[in-house]
Amino acid sequence: IWFHGKITRDQAERLLYPHETGLFLVRESTNFPGDYTLCVSCDGKVEHYRIIYHNGKLTIDEEEYFENLMQLVEHYTKDADGLCTKLIKPKLEEGTVAAQDEFSRSGWALKRKDLTLLQSIGKGEFGDVMVGDYRGTKVAVKCIKHDATAQAFVAEASVMTQLRHNNLVQMLGVILEETGSLFIVTEYMAKGSLVDYLRSRGRTVIGVDSLINFSLDVCEAMEYLEANNFVHRDLAARNVLVSEDNIAKVSDFGLTKEASNTEDTAKLPVKWTSPEALREKKFSTKSDVWSYGILLWEIFSFGRVPYPRIPLKEVVPRVEKGYKMDCPDGCPEVVYNIMTQCWILDPDARPSFHMLRERLQYISQGVQPVKGKRQ
Repeated sequence: IWFHGKITRDQAERLLYPHETGLFLVRESTNFPGDYTLCVSCDGKVEHYRIIYHNGKLTIDEEEYFENLMQLVEHYTKDADGLCTKLIKPKLEEGTVAAQDEFSRSGWALKRKDLTLLQSIGKGEFGDVMVGDYRGTKVAVKCIKHDATAQAFVAEASVMTQLRHNNLVQMLGVILEETGSLFIVTEYMAKGSLVDYLRSRGRTVIGVDSLINFSLDVCEAMEYLEANNFVHRDLAARNVLVSEDNIAKVSDFGLTKEASNTEDTAKLPVKWTSPEALREKKFSTKSDVWSYGILLWEIFSFGRVPYPRIPLKEVVPRVEKGYKMDCPDGCPEVVYNIMTQCWILDPDARPSFHMLRERLQYISQGVQPVKGKRQ
């Protein structure tokens, strides 16, 4: 476990002291977000090599390309190949031990013996999502297998500890095992993803007022993230979950940043990602606003896939020429106007989540509320 996440250049140099030649670690690049830095001790000092993302592959010298950090490190342990020395000894465990201490100190470390895993409810790119029981409470558990990914997720789990809002899926804690596996334990959302909820119930069951409530729920979560300078990067109805009492909560907000950083653009969800994020990897609150517009369209079309009848490869060229999806059937004009505002090509001209929430609240006051519990 040589991946140390978001540490500074100075911290890396301190970790590699007393500088035995060939001692190394990998950290996230501070100057080039999304890239990594390989730090190697060499003849009493530390060299820092930038690892560049290029077309979804990693490279140091733009001659040798690797699928992932594991492969890259493996290669340079066999051969210096232009580095000051080959990689001899990983700077081990500090990351995990430090993270474990950090989670314990801040009260987020849970005990493995208190958690019973019951059944799998989904497979993610990085591991399984299970339903579990934590001291008598039903919980959801993301199980991340032992590898560099788990290390990357440790950094993100620590971000999740700082975020608390009624419309964000709440993290309850983290279990980090000696083996390096990571369990992220969150509140259990009984009604599953918003996209499945909408598709399975449809317009006969769900009224416009409920759709506006869901839209507002998500908007309030995003306004909170915006105020905390946090970019989600993968906002979509599949990443919004619905609680027992029909409250929509944004999930995966702590994990997506890592995932998108290490993905090539081909893997990004094209139909949800803003043109500037696809083109130049420029992710910002305003690119989240674009995705929110797509999510609104999903909500008001009861979970249809965006850009129906347009082949995937044509979506981006059309959107860049100013194409916008039509108003979904039965969607109020005022809501459709919000969608089109989110899809303005110039990111600076898009509204903030704060403005969007104010508009939606105003609209929701004009919709006749249903008495009693949310339907």
